[in-house]
Amino acid sequence: MSVLVTGSIGIDTVTTPLGKSENCLGGSAVYFSMAASFFSPVRFVGVVGDDCPFDLTKVFAGRDIDLSGLEVRPGSKTFRWKGSYQGDMSQALTDALQLNVLAERPPIVPEHFRDSEYVFLANTHPTLQMQLLDQLKKPKFIVADTMNCWIDSQPDELKKLLQRINVLILNDGEAKMLTKCDNLALAAQELIKMGPKAVIIKKGSNGSITLDSDGHWFMLGAYPTVHLKDPTGAGDAFAGALMGYLASADRTDTKHLKTAIAYGTVTASIVIEGFSLSSIAAIGRSLIDKRLGELKEMTEF
Repeated sequence: MSVLVTGSIGIDTVTTPLGKSENCLGGSAVYFSMAASFFSPVRFVGVVGDDCPFDLTKVFAGRDIDLSGLEVRPGSKTFRWKGSYQGDMSQALTDALQLNVLAERPPIVPEHFRDSEYVFLANTHPTLQMQLLDQLKKPKFIVADTMNCWIDSQPDELKKLLQRINVLILNDGEAKMLTKCDNLALAAQELIKMGPKAVIIKKGSNGSITLDSDGHWFMLGAYPTVHLKDPTGAGDAFAGALMGYLASADRTDTKHLKTAIAYGTVTASIVIEGFSLSSIAAIGRSLIDKRLGELKEMTEF
């Protein structure tokens, strides 16, 4: 079973205590697709300007990623993000942001993608997320990401989106911001009331907490990484591995969701060990499975 992703393709400049990467490939759809492709075929929907310096067919060479949903828009400029990390690199600071093509109309979902059952709506304006969702026939499992700027500027639209999805993924600060609850357990319960069947709250180096509408809780720590270089894209890789695994199993019950979260956790631990896609592009599925086994051993008692 394939998974459809729609999100950003970006030109990033990232500075961390361990170095700087200028004008490198980034974007939520890019990190997601690279991670998901270890588990299932990916249908990629996104848009870049005609200034984009990256050839995604070469970036994804050898991977089952269908790029027929990629639009190169003449006269437009590609999304750009400049960010930095300090200290323990737990939070990204946005130093400059140019939405460019992301401020325009959303890309069109190809006709042969519209029967997709597993769908990931990567972080973008909630109205655009819903417009893309409207182009699909009968998706059965929809996961969405969001961020603080949409929580602050588009709360009503975001709440409409939450009523149409199965799972919401966001970080702890965003969960508190959206629900106005400082207690993460209460925040998770409030988010479930807004519509999704489950909510996954990421806590960075402290792992994640998950609650579903049947009252099942799941807490998992992060895989311990000592070679942290660049956290950019970790959340998108987490979602990619999670969705890729679920699509490959074609199961979304509590047991499979827990395994998917674990796969997302270890895949994210690989992304952060290098700038841009350098770490995850260099490995095979065997390393992901090895770390999953190690994480399982670490968390059993």
